[in-house]
Amino acid sequence: MSVPAVEVEPRLAPAPPGIGIVAPFDLALDRELWRWAPEPVSLYITRTAHLDVPVSVGMAEALGDLDALAAASRDVATADPGVTAYLCTSASFVGGLAGEARLREAMKHGGARRALTTSGAMLEALEAIGARRVAVATPYDAALTDRLVDFLAEAGIETTGMGYLGMGEDIWRVDAGSVCELARAIPREGADALFLSCTNLPTYDVIPALEEEFGLPVLSANLVTLWAALRALGELPRGRRERLFAI
Repeated sequence: MSVPAVEVEPRLAPAPPGIGIVAPFDLALDRELWRWAPEPVSLYITRTAHLDVPVSVGMAEALGDLDALAAASRDVATADPGVTAYLCTSASFVGGLAGEARLREAMKHGGARRALTTSGAMLEALEAIGARRVAVATPYDAALTDRLVDFLAEAGIETTGMGYLGMGEDIWRVDAGSVCELARAIPREGADALFLSCTNLPTYDVIPALEEEFGLPVLSANLVTLWAALRALGELPRGRRERLFAI
């Protein structure tokens, strides 16, 4: 039986500016990322393979698998984002500056047009605000926090004080009150800024209040990553409350 048929030529809308996000397997803050993404920017999020290890130096090193990162970058490149970010602080600082550079090269090898990492974005943000001395708060254990301090020192950034929560899992469930208590407990004398590490630590709702309370720029892992990606796209929003967006 012959059925009448027609072929209709589609019209394609222009692709919106997009950010590719390669996230660790345990990321649970997708909503927080979107809250920093202005219209019309799209986020294209993929995750690395599951690792059955606690948050630690060992996990951070495992998350630096270059082949896995290249493959994830290749997967997200399907959407043709203008920039791709590896949304993981610890994996991008645990190997020092050379390790961070290797991650970006692996992402480009996987097809990223432009590549950045959270720790690289942190350094970019600190430079943008003129910060050479920083207080550091993390949800990690002492050993992993020390590796962040080492990374900053290698980049010429002095850590004035640090504090940590000693957590090996469920970081995304830390409430806003605990984040604020940790931030307040850290010695900040002489600091140019405060950095809240870990892309799985909720920070969106606390940054403006902490900046007002401390009189300092407060940066977080997700904030600097989205800021750097939006900056690379030329899509920085106006009127944001965070000091970083006001430079």
